[in-house]
Amino acid sequence: MKAHSIIPGFYPTLGYTLFYLGLIVLIPLSTLVFKTFELSWPAFADSISNGRVLSSFRVSFLTALAAALVASVFGGIIAWVLVRYRFPGQRLLDALIDLPFALPTAVAGVVLATIYQPNGVLGKLLKQTFNLKIAFKPAGIVVALIFISLPFVVRTAQPVLQEFDTSMEEAAASLGANRWQTFLRVIFPNLLPALLTGFALAFARSIGEYGSVIFIAGNLPFVSEIVPLMIITKLEQYDIAGATAIALTMLLLSFALLLLVNLLQRWVRQRSGQL
Repeated sequence: MKAHSIIPGFYPTLGYTLFYLGLIVLIPLSTLVFKTFELSWPAFADSISNGRVLSSFRVSFLTALAAALVASVFGGIIAWVLVRYRFPGQRLLDALIDLPFALPTAVAGVVLATIYQPNGVLGKLLKQTFNLKIAFKPAGIVVALIFISLPFVVRTAQPVLQEFDTSMEEAAASLGANRWQTFLRVIFPNLLPALLTGFALAFARSIGEYGSVIFIAGNLPFVSEIVPLMIITKLEQYDIAGATAIALTMLLLSFALLLLVNLLQRWVRQRSGQL
């Protein structure tokens, strides 16, 4: 007897999904690959091995990694506070977490650059107190990327904490564990897969960010120039093949790193018995 799916219309929806995936994702990516094939291998290697291009790759990946790590730590703390505590203004804070989703990234970049520039409110304070410059430096890029990636970690960790069975904490306490031991051995192992997912989302969002970064970065070659800006520069010079070569390299490196994070996440889930 032929088994039927509980959800009706499986084949039409599957066909629509594959059509949408091909139209929005696969066709543009294949065009990127085919356009890169117009370059010979020496020309391709020369396009991506240029010192300025390599510097932009280093800036983009290191700042995205730093922002994702910081967002994972503080995003987890914010999610913990929102779930475990009740305080005045909690709903307002919870709503503000999603502000970077709604705010145009260019607006965020202008605001951050205004605040952190040497004459800005925070920029002037940091300069006078710690002799620290944020705007027009890689540190400014990290600040902008944390701003736009933090909600991904919070919204990923929040449901896990809400569904966590507090009786496990009570059992650990009854066995003599203190709060720190309970967190490390009971709560954190269950929260870690969600934090890794949030880290992957934050890193993926940060690696290709342009709007919020371009104003605060300063765009100094070999200092604070990011890969998306290099691609825009190539396009403005009508070097389409060079721009696609950089974009394809960026895509492959990003995919490899995200695959590594997903494998790590799967390994953590297997270790914790969630798979």
